[in-house]
Amino acid sequence: MSNATLSPAVARGPADHDVRDQIVAAATEHFGRYGYEKTTVSDLAKAIGFSKAYIYKFFESKQAIGEMICANCLREIEAEVRAAVDVADRPPEKLRRMFKSVVESTLRLFSEDRKLYEIAMSAASERWQTVVVYEERIRQLLQDILREGREMGEFERKTPLDEAAGAIYLVMHPYINPLLLQYSFDHAAQAPVQLSSLVLRSLSP
Repeated sequence: MSNATLSPAVARGPADHDVRDQIVAAATEHFGRYGYEKTTVSDLAKAIGFSKAYIYKFFESKQAIGEMICANCLREIEAEVRAAVDVADRPPEKLRRMFKSVVESTLRLFSEDRKLYEIAMSAASERWQTVVVYEERIRQLLQDILREGREMGEFERKTPLDEAAGAIYLVMHPYINPLLLQYSFDHAAQAPVQLSSLVLRSLSP
């Protein structure tokens, strides 16, 4: 498992400082009301009652604040996906649950709040570090399930593991990446079952 975390490296100041949490909480509310693109650091400073210079002691830019908000959402998605996978005993069921959970969790967090979705769109289009790390962790989870399935004799072993994991990840990608997710809403209900079934047939030994 990767040791990388979802916390953006651009955060400044003490890691556990309460002010950082205040800034993130206020920014989440402000972005949710006015949108990420239309909000400036000056707007946040006025809303919180801090100077802009003081905010820059904790975050180097508006994007850094957005990354922290995005990281919080992605942690929640990953936790839900892992919890869904952990209750399954066999690799095929783990894979089915992973498909279902990643679609449901992503849709819920990014489609119910359009302003939050706007941050996710910026994060995906600009390849923020939080997104890169999250996608790598999801790919690693997928690869771990495939490896376990091969060890138990439930999945084929001819295809190189990283190649198989990469191909399956591409199948899931439209439901992980918010830029693509907007074009997949109409298929989200049936996609997890149909896609996971197709993938599992291709993995038969």
